[in-house]
Amino acid sequence: MRAFGAEPRTIIETPSGGIGHAEVWMGDACIMLGSLDATPTPPTVGGQGAAYVVVSTAAEVDDLYARATASGATVAKALSNTPYGSREFGVLDPEGNYWAFGTYVPS
Repeated sequence: MRAFGAEPRTIIETPSGGIGHAEVWMGDACIMLGSLDATPTPPTVGGQGAAYVVVSTAAEVDDLYARATASGATVAKALSNTPYGSREFGVLDPEGNYWAFGTYVPS
């Protein structure tokens, strides 16, 4: 990761030893990762991955949600505002991997 300028800043383990939340930053860009059992609505079959992609604005999240649903994406977590200030949603890719998109701002 460091070869690409990526810096892991936060890693929180689940009680079972999985990754509940991890943040990897590359400049101003961030990708969040976690074990499937730590996602809000984990898939029951298919892929084994989960990622959270941070975007700049709520309008961008809304646009991505509209594009994803218009393309027939399987919505795993509906578009919503969270108690921690993010506007986000989650979908499954064709292999069943969980992808969330939102305006997450780390504390």
